[in-house]
Amino acid sequence: MKKYFKNFLTKFVEGILFLSSTVTSLTIVLMIIFLFKEGIGIFNESTIDKEYVIVVNKNNPIKEISALKIKNIFDQKITRWKDINGKNDSILLFRMDDITTYCSEEELGAKLENVPTKLNEIISKNPTILAYIPKKYTLKNFSGKILIEPRTTAGNLFLGKEWYPTAQPAAQFGFLPLILGTLWVSLGAILLALPLGLAVSIYMAEIAKDRFRSFLKPVIELLAGIPSVVYGFFGLVVVVPLIQKVFNLPVGETGLAGAIILAIMALPTIITISEDAIRTTPRTMKEASLALGASHFQTIYKVILPYSISGITAAVILGIGRAIGETMAVLMVTGNAAVIPKTFFEPVRTIPATIAAELGEAPQGGMHFKALFALGCILFLITMIINFTFEYISSKRKIGKR
Repeated sequence: MKKYFKNFLTKFVEGILFLSSTVTSLTIVLMIIFLFKEGIGIFNESTIDKEYVIVVNKNNPIKEISALKIKNIFDQKITRWKDINGKNDSILLFRMDDITTYCSEEELGAKLENVPTKLNEIISKNPTILAYIPKKYTLKNFSGKILIEPRTTAGNLFLGKEWYPTAQPAAQFGFLPLILGTLWVSLGAILLALPLGLAVSIYMAEIAKDRFRSFLKPVIELLAGIPSVVYGFFGLVVVVPLIQKVFNLPVGETGLAGAIILAIMALPTIITISEDAIRTTPRTMKEASLALGASHFQTIYKVILPYSISGITAAVILGIGRAIGETMAVLMVTGNAAVIPKTFFEPVRTIPATIAAELGEAPQGGMHFKALFALGCILFLITMIINFTFEYISSKRKIGKR
């Protein structure tokens, strides 16, 4: 009876563990599927509001204009039709707010019932017009020509240099500045955090005395528990003014400020995991190295670090993951300018900061909403590629040692 009960308890515990792992794995898979399902929905969608259309005079040879050119036209950066393969005429812009310039309120009607007719007249009489009007006014006897709606493609998204998701009439969803900003700040953070973190972990594991190590380790681990918004406040009050003063910059909210704050946030993870990995090196290996005449530092470089490289790699991966995925602190200190970074002394915007700042304002199911989910997909892929890269490098080093 006792043996039967023990076997039953074992099977029960195994079942609970299996169920827990299955539910966890399934939840992760479903989250990834949901993320990509929402993000992929942005492709081949029109960048024009679904309720509006871009129209021209019926005699205008232009049939399609890209979203970027539409934005530049309405921003007055393009003013002539010849710049978009049309005639050598000035472009006459028209929005619905301009209708009162062409006709009086009495002509429009008390209930605006004459608006469609008046729009037809305006578009017919102006051969150089480019109008942005509601689609509902083009349904009956419309005499203008509706341009083909510009569609979102992979090239527009990944190579686009402008991020104006709420721009009218044509929104701009250029991911390139956000991707480069994320990689730029993360690269700076790792270049700062990795050497310092590895040096501290080596010191704590191999050089520091037990009393000092027992004091230092809890302090470092305590840094990992500080909320990111506190790091953001620290960066905003201390790091940003310091960078502005030292480098004589107009503003201190730069990629360098974000890199420094992310490096500080990544240090506890890198130090703690690397130190634990270094301390797992067998004592016999260290003693054998010292017995052969190697110095302490030679033993660290030639024996300890190669043996603990897998743990150090894990620390680096987690540190990079913390840097790439951080939101609030970066949002507070980088300036949030969606421009392609050229130096660390310019404001930048990262993918996590963009998602955090704009998701609450994006209409659910709209283009802006889908674009933010697509950014989440890109962030996931970047992190996965970095993880696989470090795992590959680590495995190659292990094979090389054999």
